[in-house]
Amino acid sequence: MPRLIVLNGPPGAGKSTIAQRLVDANPLTLNLEIDALRRLLGGWKRDPHAAGLRARSLALDVARNHLDAGHDVVVPQYLGRADYLRELQAVAVATGAQWHEFVLLDTKDVMRDRFLARTAAGREQAHLDAQEILDRVGGVRQLEAMYDRLLLVIGSRESAQIVPAREGQVDETYAAVLSRLG
Repeated sequence: MPRLIVLNGPPGAGKSTIAQRLVDANPLTLNLEIDALRRLLGGWKRDPHAAGLRARSLALDVARNHLDAGHDVVVPQYLGRADYLRELQAVAVATGAQWHEFVLLDTKDVMRDRFLARTAAGREQAHLDAQEILDRVGGVRQLEAMYDRLLLVIGSRESAQIVPAREGQVDETYAAVLSRLG
């Protein structure tokens, strides 16, 4: 039975890193990075919100197709509103896939500092793009508000499992996700 695995969490929590490890360990598993889909849309930086909505819609179709083919899908994405989580879960139900919803989390201060350090290092264009978008919509205050919204979402989601995502403990975070996957 295929699995739809959501790795939610604030920016900088390690979602992409854990997703890549899952994909590397499981042949034909799809790492469905919604932000990567958004970057494939022409002119996405002019209206990142509209591009993000379009990318999320595309991701639902891609996930459905891959799950129908019998393969796992991992979605590493900050999801600060429960509506898209419900849509993803509906795809899992419709395709007969197992649903796993993890939230990689540390304290608000640590998450903020990790995101800012990651961006300052400037190693990946995706991280620089995330900082650019964040700067447009409120900077650090918006980042902290995103964390608070995530906590509200967690409180409304019975299936959400919090996984500690401590700085420098990628192996431990990955092991915790694996143990909860069974």
